[in-house]
Amino acid sequence: MLVVLRDAWATVVPDGKDRHGPLPPLMLALTVVTGLVDAFSYLGLGHVFVANMTGNVVFSGFAIAGAVGFSLAASLAALAAFAVGALLGGRVAHGARAHRGRVLHLALVVETVLVLAAYVIAEAAATPYAGTSQYALIALLGLAMGVQNAAARVLAVPDLTTTVLTLTITGIASDSRAAGGSGGKAGRRLLSAVAMFSGGLIGAVTVLHGGLALPLLFAAMLLAAATIAAFTLTRTDAAWTDPA
Repeated sequence: MLVVLRDAWATVVPDGKDRHGPLPPLMLALTVVTGLVDAFSYLGLGHVFVANMTGNVVFSGFAIAGAVGFSLAASLAALAAFAVGALLGGRVAHGARAHRGRVLHLALVVETVLVLAAYVIAEAAATPYAGTSQYALIALLGLAMGVQNAAARVLAVPDLTTTVLTLTITGIASDSRAAGGSGGKAGRRLLSAVAMFSGGLIGAVTVLHGGLALPLLFAAMLLAAATIAAFTLTRTDAAWTDPA
């Protein structure tokens, strides 16, 4: 347990000499954002995810089979928007790849603008969301999460992909001492799961008991704070900024 706590602490308050520098806590913040926006999309836009593309692929199969409550058009729209966002994020990230701090900052600027635009539409549109407003929100949020995922892929901070937990949870179990492994990185992996759970929980509570658009407001505020923090990272040439 002490090892897990030490690893978790090192993720939240990383050593300046760590290979990934101050990136881990910022990636955790983006993981919370994922939970928030997916809570909004699944509960507010129908059975569709804007960050979890595995879910949308499965949902597409459900919709084709005729399962009630699933929309093939919505799932495909989310997949398409995410792919375009990933393309945009890849262009941004590869353009600044010589400096990981700049990669993160540029991606966050784009993502923050997209999520903020989605919040404005969500506040202005009639609920329940349908038609143009529904697909505009799916498109904006899918684009935003595609950008985020592309940046996370380029930054390559281990166990902090921000949108996918399957391999993270697999690592917790398969690398544990009970499985004969070293038990390393369990704290970081658990924090990643807790971050997404927290975002999903807060998002669901606000959708169900507050206001439909509130998760997007919280996500935009968190992204704005992360953008400001990332801007300070663009001015350093510390070893962690080198993608090599």
